[in-house]
Amino acid sequence: MPARISHHAVCIASAFALAGGASAANVPLPHGCDPAGAGAVAAPASYPAALAFPPVQLQMRTPLEPTVLPSAGRNYLVYEVHFQNFATDAMTLRGIQVFDADKTNGEPLAEIKEAQLDARLRRITIGDHAGDKRKLGIGQGAVAFLCLAFDSKVPVPARLRHRALLDGAAADGPAIGTLATPLRVLGRPLAGTNWSPDNNPSLHSHHRMGLWVVEGIAQVSRRYAFDWKKYDKQGKSWSGDQRDVRSYYAYGEKTVAVADGTVVVAQDGYPDNIPRTPAGFEPAVPVTMESVAGNRVVIDIGGGHFAYYAHLQPGSVRVKAGDRVKRGQWLAQVGNSGDARQPHLHFQLTNNPDVMASEGLPHLFDQYRMKAKDGASESRTREYPMGDVVVDFD
Repeated sequence: MPARISHHAVCIASAFALAGGASAANVPLPHGCDPAGAGAVAAPASYPAALAFPPVQLQMRTPLEPTVLPSAGRNYLVYEVHFQNFATDAMTLRGIQVFDADKTNGEPLAEIKEAQLDARLRRITIGDHAGDKRKLGIGQGAVAFLCLAFDSKVPVPARLRHRALLDGAAADGPAIGTLATPLRVLGRPLAGTNWSPDNNPSLHSHHRMGLWVVEGIAQVSRRYAFDWKKYDKQGKSWSGDQRDVRSYYAYGEKTVAVADGTVVVAQDGYPDNIPRTPAGFEPAVPVTMESVAGNRVVIDIGGGHFAYYAHLQPGSVRVKAGDRVKRGQWLAQVGNSGDARQPHLHFQLTNNPDVMASEGLPHLFDQYRMKAKDGASESRTREYPMGDVVVDFD
């Protein structure tokens, strides 16, 4: 059964909230996000009926159902499909089709073709077929990291169904919902302007593909995480000595509480790293499960949601565990501690206070100004900044 996250009565936006103020033309689709909706698939592949007997022994499951995520004229669904081969022979994935589960004979809303699969797959396997992510031996599995992008004027189905295309056969998976989780509407995590929400959901992002098994459970805690950085017009994040953290535009900037809540973790004392340069990188202290986030603050904001701030500047943490904080309260300053290569704020919302042993949850920011690379700028309300954009919080 796909996981469902507990609801909370305060500061949530309906999952039906759709992106407004069409800006999709100004913001290219993030790498690995596929257009979806009626007519989005020009020539869908045709395969034999998936209800043959005996059925194809391919398990398909989605541990965490997606939720409609509005951003700049589009509505996104970001999620994973886990595959496992229970057959007595190997099988090869040739494509994935996505359907409206409530339309029995509809055309696919999206299709990930064979040439696109490798970039979206992470194989969970040992043994044979090490060079082919799409080939699943007996008992082997793979995870498909999917991102569907619907135009804001296109209805997003309440339920989806996935079809795995194989050699001369197809297998249908169970229906999954798209409206299970009300979205928390958060305040800004930082003060100031010219923030780049790096490593938001994209196949270029180590966050997106960051499936970790911790405490016996495979989870993607960084599914919706950001690495907030600042760049100049030349695309550089520093000016001066690249090995000096103080040369970086983001270093020392204020981080603030995104909501009222209770501090459950407040860690200080880890030193800043010397930033990575072409000569290489070595952390100031060995990276462990305890030190990976460096100096950090975690706030329980209620409803099973935890706001996580990582890689903070040593000596800057202004709160302690047990403190009650108010939205907008100054928490700490941006640093370069833990497993950080350059100064930035790693921010994520999760269902547990652990940086890895948790599921990353979707969320919105109540207001920000978005600047696209083509120079277009506009105010956005109750959205999530997807893609290659710049954000002003003031």
